[in-house]
Amino acid sequence: MFSLRNQLGNQLRALRRYALALSRDRDDAEDLVQETLVRAISGAQGFRPEGDLRAWLFGILHNVHVSARRRDRVRTDSASSIEMLAQTSIPATQPGHVELRRTIEAFATLPEEQRQVLTLVAVEGMSYQEAATVLNIPLGTLMSRLARGREALRAATDHGRRGPVSLRVVR
Repeated sequence: MFSLRNQLGNQLRALRRYALALSRDRDDAEDLVQETLVRAISGAQGFRPEGDLRAWLFGILHNVHVSARRRDRVRTDSASSIEMLAQTSIPATQPGHVELRRTIEAFATLPEEQRQVLTLVAVEGMSYQEAATVLNIPLGTLMSRLARGREALRAATDHGRRGPVSLRVVR
């Protein structure tokens, strides 16, 4: 009887070599192999015992690598888009410049899924439906991520305040 777990050990050296060739970093390669094995074990029911285990594992590893590079590129592009907006806009006054810097820093701390949605909708000007299609998520999910992202930005930059705080006299 075929046991996927028993066969995985035979492929580890080859997977590590391929991962190292793709990532060029030993730690990243180990992470890549680990993620590949996790996905292989969790998706074991999709593997046919008569199939080529090595090709299947290498395919998973390649797809994990490509997905990670794509995420990195989206992250880098988002940061570049925001920096370009800051550089191409009218020079801000000192308080405006400080506020812009705080907003950019707060944006960078948001979870990736919220940064993606905010970038596509707020920076790139896509409609909600277009952004949902790009990210391959339901429209409701996009809208909830957008709302959470906007709220997190407001909270981080104190834009949620309603005017100056009034003081009361204490005797």
